[in-house]
Amino acid sequence: MTTAAGGTLAETARAKINLALHVVGRRADDYHELDSLVVFAAIGDTLEIARAAPGTGRLIIDGPFAAGLGAGDDNLVLKAMAAFEADIAPLPVLALHLTKRLPIASGIGGGSADAAATLRLAARHAGIAADDPRLPALATRLGADVPMCLASRPLRAQGIGERLTPWTEAPRLSLLLVNPGVGVSTPAIFRRLERRDRTPLPELPPAPSMAELAAWLAEATRNDLQEPAIAEAPMIAEALREVESCAGCRLARMSGSGATVFGLFANDAAAEAAARAIGSAHPSWWVVATSAEASPAAD
Repeated sequence: MTTAAGGTLAETARAKINLALHVVGRRADDYHELDSLVVFAAIGDTLEIARAAPGTGRLIIDGPFAAGLGAGDDNLVLKAMAAFEADIAPLPVLALHLTKRLPIASGIGGGSADAAATLRLAARHAGIAADDPRLPALATRLGADVPMCLASRPLRAQGIGERLTPWTEAPRLSLLLVNPGVGVSTPAIFRRLERRDRTPLPELPPAPSMAELAAWLAEATRNDLQEPAIAEAPMIAEALREVESCAGCRLARMSGSGATVFGLFANDAAAEAAARAIGSAHPSWWVVATSAEASPAAD
C-alpha cells in the first residue's frame, strides 16, 4: 500500500503463483475441493483510488493488457467496490485507475488480485482494519481466488480456496513467468479432468532452501490441471519445454488452470537470462523475470 500526492491510494495486485495444485474432491454444488501451495510475485497490476467530484467517479483502465478488459458492471474492480459498499461501509465518490500488466484469464489471478486490491483500498479509505473478518468473507463471495489474493502472502489454500493457512517458512524465489498468448477456459479444463479425488499435499518441508523446495515440489507435488490444460492448448507444453531448457531452471510448471507457466531458478540472474532468451525466441509471448519474497515474520 502506498499513498501518493493528493491523497491517492495505490495498491499492487500481485500475480498469484500456484507452486502446486491438487484437486482432491468435488462438492455437491459442483465446486472442486483443492489443496494448493501459493506464493505471490513482485509483479502485478496497479490500482489507484482518489476522491472525485459527484458525477465524475469512474474506472479508467490502461497498461499492456487493458484492451482485453472492459470497464462495465461485470469488471471485478467495480463488483468488489459495490460489494464493499453494500456489505461493509459507504464510500465517497471515487475515481479508480487500473494499470493492467498481467495477462487476462491466465492462471495467475489477475482479476482476483484486482478485486482483492480493491477491497484493501476500500477498507483503508473507510478506516476499516486490514484484519477485519468481513473482508475475507466478502472476498469469498467475489470468487474462489480472491481470499488468497486478499492475503497476498505465501500460504496453503484449501477447500474452494477459502481455507487459508499462512506458509511461514517460504523461501525467497527467483521466478520466470511465461504466457504463450493462448486463452484457456477454466471450466473446460476441469471438464477434462479424469479424476477429482486425488491425494492432498504432503507435509511441507521445514524451512526449505529454494533448491530444496524445488526438489520437493518436483518429487512430491503436481498441478492436476496441467495435463488437461495441455490437451486443451498444446502450446502450454511448448512453453514448459522452453522454460525447462534454460540454464539454472530447477522446476517448470503451469500455474492455476493456465496458460501461464512459471520456472523456479537458481538466482535472479539466471531467471533474467532465461527471460531474455525466451523473449527473443518468442517475441509475441509474455515473458517476465520476477521474484516472490520470503514469508514475513510470524504473526
